[in-house]
Amino acid sequence: MSDPDQTPARRGRPGYDREQILEIAAQVFIEQGYDATSVASLASRLGLSKSALYHHFASKEEVLEVALDEALGGLEGVLSGVGDGSARDRLEHVLRGAVLVLVDKLAYVTLLLRVRGNSDVERAALERRRAFDRTVTALVRAAQAEGTVRSDIDPSVATRLLFGMVNSIVEWYRPSGGEGAQELARDVLAVALNGLAKH
Repeated sequence: MSDPDQTPARRGRPGYDREQILEIAAQVFIEQGYDATSVASLASRLGLSKSALYHHFASKEEVLEVALDEALGGLEGVLSGVGDGSARDRLEHVLRGAVLVLVDKLAYVTLLLRVRGNSDVERAALERRRAFDRTVTALVRAAQAEGTVRSDIDPSVATRLLFGMVNSIVEWYRPSGGEGAQELARDVLAVALNGLAKH
């Protein structure tokens, strides 16, 4: 007699949960482009039927929205945890946190950086990204005002340059490489803030 508390072993190919589907879908969107990816090709890549995919997500657009929210939620979480301290300390916190989010959510951040504003979901994501940039620019301006970073660079240009460097990580960083997220964040801070240091 079988133990009633024991669940029978699953047979056949293991199923995907929502998170696994999201990760693979983000990768497919990056490789093929969101607009060029059909629900059928996405389901095929996952080895699922379209109806099985729709069991987890109502539409391809919802998959995109949730994936972009993974990236943006992580970045916004960095801002909400910035705390007190000098503007320079807060700027360091945001830069370090952005690198850690990028490494942790590499596919989602990469997808966010590919968004061009072709749909309501993409435009909403771009507006959240611009709001993030405005907050960082205000931090740079505050650090200039307190005299802890150089003031001869326009704050919005400094923000673009800083995040140009951070965002370029998606093009070359591989988690299997020799440097972990903390070391990478340390290196970014050294290069970024030494360049902005007031001499």
